[in-house]
Amino acid sequence: MTEKHFILATAGHVDHGKSALVKALTGTDPDRLPEEKTRKITIDLGFAHLGLAAPDNSDVRFSVGIIDVPGHEDFVKNMVAGVGSIDLALLVVAADDGWMAQTEEHLRILAHLAVRRLVVALTKIDLATSEEVVEREVREQLRDSPFANAALIKTSAVSGRGLDQLKAGLAREFCSLSPPGDIGKPRLFVDRAFSLRGVGTVVTGTVTGGAFARGNSVLIQPRGQKSKIRGAQNHNREVERVAPGMRAAFALSDIAIATPGKNGIKRGDVITRIGLGSPDKNVDLLLERSQRIGPKRRALSNGARVRAHHGSGSFSARVFLQEPDSSDQGETALVRLRFDTPVFFFTGDRLILRDSSERATIAGAVVLDPNATPIRFRSEAQRELLEMRAQAPDDVAVFVSTQLRRDHAVKRPSLLLQSRFSDSEIAAPVNDLAKAGELFVFGDIVVEANWWGKVRARAVEYIDAEHAAHPEQTGVALSKLQSELVSVLSMPELFELLVADLNRDGFTRSGDSIRRANYQPTLTRELQTAAARIRSVLVETNVDAPSRAQLAPDPVSQQALRFLRSSGEVVELNGDIVLATEQFEKMRNSVIDFLRKNNSAATSELRQLLGTSRRVIIPFLERLDRDGVTRRIADKRVLARAGT
Repeated sequence: MTEKHFILATAGHVDHGKSALVKALTGTDPDRLPEEKTRKITIDLGFAHLGLAAPDNSDVRFSVGIIDVPGHEDFVKNMVAGVGSIDLALLVVAADDGWMAQTEEHLRILAHLAVRRLVVALTKIDLATSEEVVEREVREQLRDSPFANAALIKTSAVSGRGLDQLKAGLAREFCSLSPPGDIGKPRLFVDRAFSLRGVGTVVTGTVTGGAFARGNSVLIQPRGQKSKIRGAQNHNREVERVAPGMRAAFALSDIAIATPGKNGIKRGDVITRIGLGSPDKNVDLLLERSQRIGPKRRALSNGARVRAHHGSGSFSARVFLQEPDSSDQGETALVRLRFDTPVFFFTGDRLILRDSSERATIAGAVVLDPNATPIRFRSEAQRELLEMRAQAPDDVAVFVSTQLRRDHAVKRPSLLLQSRFSDSEIAAPVNDLAKAGELFVFGDIVVEANWWGKVRARAVEYIDAEHAAHPEQTGVALSKLQSELVSVLSMPELFELLVADLNRDGFTRSGDSIRRANYQPTLTRELQTAAARIRSVLVETNVDAPSRAQLAPDPVSQQALRFLRSSGEVVELNGDIVLATEQFEKMRNSVIDFLRKNNSAATSELRQLLGTSRRVIIPFLERLDRDGVTRRIADKRVLARAGT
């Protein structure tokens, strides 16, 4: 037996019999609050479970979690919290009232949230004056919606009429749906949080995007608090694992319930796997207004306050328009929401915007960039990214290419991490673009090929310019090259990748410098004269070299001395003493021969051996120590390695 899991949510006007229909279908009264039973209207979300058999396959059953939403206009925010992660909607229209204000608003909300499948239950059919007339009126209302061809089933919770047909109709719809996908990025949008004696903190919600298991460490977003799933249930059954499309109740450790004045978990929070991204205050979206005829559309003013409904939460934000001065506000617009506190979104998430008073639904929206804080909203790069994504909000290849075009380089594990795309879905366009030569993959870093070529060309130009300006230098200091490129390289790792790339193609790295492979340092006539004088002085002074200030008293001589040092003609003992390389090697060999014969020697003995001064012998011996030729023991030197 194969069991497939789906989520069904009711929708419709207040007092049209949604809860009564759910009870008739499942035997469970979804109205759980005393106020709901007293007022006989649904105020908060209710939950029930329905098991259905596949009509044409006895080996398949559907386990359906039902979310019953309130229909009263005062509780639309609760309605949105219930329909954020559903597979199928059950739109309830009372035959005696017909299409009402909240029927229309709920339909628009479902469309904004990209719910694609819907069944209409025409309830209280026994009270209809004319079944044909009310059916025709409902069909007319559905005509200009995504649900024009939805199944319409006449029912009565009192007499039981149509209930079997409704179950069969729902089962047919589930047969046509693919089970919710597992992209390896599980989320549970918390719609209830409470404490049970002997259990502790319990939350419920709908699982999307991946699976959770008992014992998993999880993160509570947006606050980033860690917790662990101590126990899991699905429709009151203890389970080890909950998959996408399942209702779940988690017993959580190390976290309390939010109460007035005290932080804790609450409705609107999101439970995720650790390492799936971070919340942000700035989110860029494609706003989509309904095309349906209704109340006159109000223009959005730049900076206006709105309420954004996402998942099971409602958040306060200001809206900023990509075209703030445009008087022609069409059905779509690019907007940035600046939230009062950070929120946790995925690219591709859908949300509902309502006015700040929660009296009217403004529009739906789809998230194009969930972490927009570092990016200027109206910059050319961001505008291009948003415009291209808005044209293909479900195309992973577009999302990959636009991020690389904007950011130029990204660490592969973080590429579209906070998105509704799986790792394999993201990897496919990365590999295709790499094969086409549009990007390069360096280990875990992906870079846009065109941009990388420009960075590389800038580095080559700088190295060539340094070679021309300082022909006496053996190479360009890597620190200088890095400073030149710091404004364009967004990650420190990119500089090392660039140096390695250059080193593979025409350049040579030596220590802390880089040069063209065929580059040969040369001296100008003035520097040649200065270098000749330095060589002559070092030969004349032999083992008792003058100080650096005496050897190179002016800038030209200092430049010539740097050339001689980098070319290996002189050896620097310390900041003040320089010896000709030939003389240094003679002195070193004399010390080695002496120590081989005598095993050890004091500084004074070696000074007499070499015929030099204490000013020279001390830094000379310290240099031999650093080079691993000698080793100091007490006040004597010995050879550092046998056989040296």
